[in-house]
Amino acid sequence: MAIKFSNCNGKRKVQYESSEPADFKVDEDGMVYAVRSFPLSSEHAKFLIYAQDKETQEKWQVAVKLSLKPTLPEDAVKESQEIEEIVFPRQVTKHNGHLQRQKRDWVIPPINLPENSRGPFPQELVRIRSDRDKNLSLRYSVTGPGADQPPTGIFIINPISGQLSVTKPLDRELIARFHLRAHAVDINGNQVENPIDIVINVIDMNDNRPEFLHQVWNGTVPEGSKPGTYVMTVTAIDADDPNALNGMLRYRILSQAPSTPSPNMFTINNETGDIITVAAGLDREKVQQYTLIIQATDMEGNPTYGLSNTATAVITVTDVNDNPPEFTAMTFYGEVPENRVDVIVANLTVTDKDQPHTPAWNAMYRISGGDPTGRFAIQTDPNSNDGLVTVAKPIDFETNRMFVLTVAAENQVPLAKGIQHPPQSTATVSVTVIDVNENPYFAPNPKIIRQEEGLHAGTMLTTFTAQDPDRYMQQNIRYTKLSDPANWLKIDPVNGQITTIAVLDRESPNVKNNIYNATFLASDNGIPPMSGTGTLQIYLLDINDNAPQVLPQEAETCETPDPNSINITALDYDIDPNAGPFAFDLPLSPVTIKRNWTITRLNGDFAQLNLKIKFLEAGIYEVPIIITDSGNPPKSNISILRVKVCQCDSNGDCTDVDRIVGAGLGTGAIIAILLCIIILLILVLMFVVWMKRRDKERQAKQLLIDPEDDVRDNILKYDEEGGGEEDQDYDLSQLQQPDTVEPDAIKPVGIRRLDERPIHAEPQYPVRSAAPHPGDIGDFINEGLKAADNDPTAPPYDSLLVFDYEGSGSTAGSLSSLNSSSSGGEQDYDYLNDWGPRFKKLADMYGGGDD
Repeated sequence: MAIKFSNCNGKRKVQYESSEPADFKVDEDGMVYAVRSFPLSSEHAKFLIYAQDKETQEKWQVAVKLSLKPTLPEDAVKESQEIEEIVFPRQVTKHNGHLQRQKRDWVIPPINLPENSRGPFPQELVRIRSDRDKNLSLRYSVTGPGADQPPTGIFIINPISGQLSVTKPLDRELIARFHLRAHAVDINGNQVENPIDIVINVIDMNDNRPEFLHQVWNGTVPEGSKPGTYVMTVTAIDADDPNALNGMLRYRILSQAPSTPSPNMFTINNETGDIITVAAGLDREKVQQYTLIIQATDMEGNPTYGLSNTATAVITVTDVNDNPPEFTAMTFYGEVPENRVDVIVANLTVTDKDQPHTPAWNAMYRISGGDPTGRFAIQTDPNSNDGLVTVAKPIDFETNRMFVLTVAAENQVPLAKGIQHPPQSTATVSVTVIDVNENPYFAPNPKIIRQEEGLHAGTMLTTFTAQDPDRYMQQNIRYTKLSDPANWLKIDPVNGQITTIAVLDRESPNVKNNIYNATFLASDNGIPPMSGTGTLQIYLLDINDNAPQVLPQEAETCETPDPNSINITALDYDIDPNAGPFAFDLPLSPVTIKRNWTITRLNGDFAQLNLKIKFLEAGIYEVPIIITDSGNPPKSNISILRVKVCQCDSNGDCTDVDRIVGAGLGTGAIIAILLCIIILLILVLMFVVWMKRRDKERQAKQLLIDPEDDVRDNILKYDEEGGGEEDQDYDLSQLQQPDTVEPDAIKPVGIRRLDERPIHAEPQYPVRSAAPHPGDIGDFINEGLKAADNDPTAPPYDSLLVFDYEGSGSTAGSLSSLNSSSSGGEQDYDYLNDWGPRFKKLADMYGGGDD
């Protein structure tokens, strides 16, 4: 049936509800239908329908009474059943001779058809009729999806009677509403009525179970969470109408595993699917995971009529830092040798019940006492979470023999609220320092002393001693010299007194910036022995021990005093005040010096030498000059200046080609010339020796000829034999007269061919007789071939022999047609048994007969 709600202003928006939602439902348009199939008793059934204002929540109600239709035979039911008619509304009326459109006074209500109907089909729905069918023969048709448009054939109409029918069950989840148009035309196809709209609503039936989006849902919740903490949301969907009871889902928890500490640790919002905690006591260390079976039921959770489905919710209890790290012992012990760094002293072990390898489990160690200078550090082993106590700075046993450290262990994240560190989170580390033999050291290092140069050998300079830091070891230190570039010093190995063994010279090339460096070594007798070095720096004070010298030592001047002169200075290896200013003078002897030359002092370092006479013959002159420095006492020296007097041009330049040639070649040039001559002579001598040795080797390169051996492989090797035997003076009669060959007696004992390698004593063979027919060289060669086949000292018969090319045109015949007189099968190898153990294998292989 359909109900209608009327209000005064027509603006109220009401929502319909049934007092029996499991049995009856009211759509928004007021259509009331049964939700399910169920039997009614013969008595009257009543229920209420509510209309509630959506804005003011004001509610009205109306009672509905249902009565059973009388049970009749099927034929009588069909005859008595009335099919609803839909009449085309009248379009126009005639008023005062004019056609006027008549307003519709009603709206065709939608046709409600439940899904999944069992028929029979076709099932009649309504009858479409036009009031003109009394005068005209009309034809009816419907168009739209479900009729002539896909899906086609669901709805059909009788063109004569206008009976609209459905041909098969409908599925609301596929199409919830059909919108058709009915047409009426005459037999000529002319439209006689405007099309009318027919709406067919498919009424939802509860034919779909709820389906969860995931069969397994995963969520997390921190341990120790308070009741009411949100965990996760599970969601299911129902293909039925979500606005009807068929699609209204309700959730509930069927089971929880494990059921500790409470069987109801979680609850679920039955409408939204939100899972929250309802009990305290979540402890990851006891229960790490909960498994919930969630059920979703439609019909608002009605267990009798609703369809349901289940899913699994896996809730993992995440770790929080509710367990502080605790040391396994209150005191740890370790030891470390002194002066060692980056070594592990002690291994601190802790336990933590939180989840391993998480910030709540990872330990951090802090030294809270006993190490004010920061000599120790603690690093965390990432795998075992142990604390490794290491030495960060060197420790001196003589200063500290033991350290007692206070160490605290913490996690990378703070502890959970309300949890404190227990006393087990603090431990003591006792570190013992082991005394080791340390290096002696010089103090100060380097040691600087000031001494005048020129000290004689045997002068004691200073005492340079080292100290042993090992105060608790009875050790002796001995001293040795490690570096003394000029070999001026020595050191007493016991007391460290340093004495000179040579004169100290400030001008030595080993002295840099007036400082001479020597290094000494101090070694103790500990186990193991240790040593240290010290540097002695001697600052040498200058004395006037070097006479000045003229500079330059060679000069040029013209034959006449004008137009040039010679400027000279002095070179003194001493320093102020033992150097300049210098005094320059000429000696009295020989008298020609002062007669020919004059010297004039320009300043304290320079002087000028000039010719005193008007003309001096060109040549090389040695001019002695007396130079005196300013030392106390002053030091003088007569230095020779070699002066070349030459002819000059107008500019004062020397025009002579030769340059101080009169003095001859220098010593270096003479030595270089002599070395070149000696090297040339050595090369010539080596070439001559090489040529002689080459000639000897050439003469020695030939095989020794043994008349007793076979001549087939006795080929003499020559460097070059020309173009054959025709151009050689060979006596071929020797081949045709074998009896003329030297007897075997003249062959020296032990001489063999170079290609032989005897491995045992030479057997004695009978001397072959001379050929009876000297002209038959073939027999001679065959006889030699037999002897070679039976000779155990000869090379294998199939070995490769290398011969030199002897040219073409030889009068000798070819040897290629000669064959061995015996084959391997005919040869008798029994004699191999008599040759000793070395030939036993060959005797077994070749002397075994048929075997």
